[in-house]
Amino acid sequence: MMKKILILSAIALCTIACKTDKKQSNITTEVATKTDTLPVITEVAQFTGQQVTGVTVSETGRMFVNFPRWRPTVKHSVTEIVNGQSIPFPNKNWNNWTEDATVTDSTFVAVQSVVASQNELFVVDTRNPMFKGVISNPKIFVFDLQKNALKQTFTLTNDVFFKDSYINDVRIDRKNNVAYFTDSGHAGLIILNLESGIFKRVLTDHKSTTAEVDHLTINGKQWVNTVHSDGIALNQIDNTLYFHALTGYTLYAVSTDVLINGTDQQIEAAVEVVDKTAAPDGMIFDQSGNLYYADLENNAILKRDLNGKTTTIAKGDLVRWADTFSIYNDTLYYTNSRINEISGPIPTMTFQVNKISLK
Repeated sequence: MMKKILILSAIALCTIACKTDKKQSNITTEVATKTDTLPVITEVAQFTGQQVTGVTVSETGRMFVNFPRWRPTVKHSVTEIVNGQSIPFPNKNWNNWTEDATVTDSTFVAVQSVVASQNELFVVDTRNPMFKGVISNPKIFVFDLQKNALKQTFTLTNDVFFKDSYINDVRIDRKNNVAYFTDSGHAGLIILNLESGIFKRVLTDHKSTTAEVDHLTINGKQWVNTVHSDGIALNQIDNTLYFHALTGYTLYAVSTDVLINGTDQQIEAAVEVVDKTAAPDGMIFDQSGNLYYADLENNAILKRDLNGKTTTIAKGDLVRWADTFSIYNDTLYYTNSRINEISGPIPTMTFQVNKISLK
């Protein structure tokens, strides 16, 4: 999910009816574990040798996941979990790119995030495989989930990304018909007008989007890395975008109206410090305005309510770098990407999608 995360390990190293690639994943359903008085954590899916980062659940309950191209052994970039199986989405052809293949507009190269919104699936393709640098303009593919087919492609223009950019995550603002992205490789935010297709970049190398530290300490060991603007969450109650560097401890926010309509100077002046927090990756708001975010250094997931009170809702060995969140039917889904645990090849490592009831 971020620049350089797996450079060391890299060095050390159809349609929905398509046939299931059973080697891609081993799916375990409804394996529930309760930790003390915290909510039950249920394992939804498990993947062996394939590092999952993103998860999203559509309004009709369809679940999609993605696997970033942080190593050559990635089998598929985007899959859908169907009847306990992991199926390439939208088909195998979209997922068959390799480093020696031609880059086209109908294949995934290095997908970092998937987000479902109103029967559409937004797929963020960094076009930066193995963190070797952007090899072609990053793209946002939008799929019609009723047809399981590509609906629209947005290509980042040269003025909104850098060679070391890693377009990380996206939030869709249906009120304003806008999408917001973080760039964790080269600090900054990117805004896309979904109607006009026009991008603009803001807060480049700004204090609010830049990493504060060069390492995190997890399970007594230092994970050395510098990761800029990464976590992102949209609160549609107060029309505010919240964002956070991964290696940092400050939560920032800015009005969506200012982001969309303001000048660079106005946007910078409008950025607010919300709180000092744990170092997160995944972040998401529920419909009541509660913010859920990872506490990477303590293997936990936290909830920050409307009054700023923070409580722990999950903690322990079943939370191993909570990377991405999705909420469906009052249930929080999250991925265990185990980023800090990897120092080489991962053929026997397992990565999970878990869920927690928020009721």
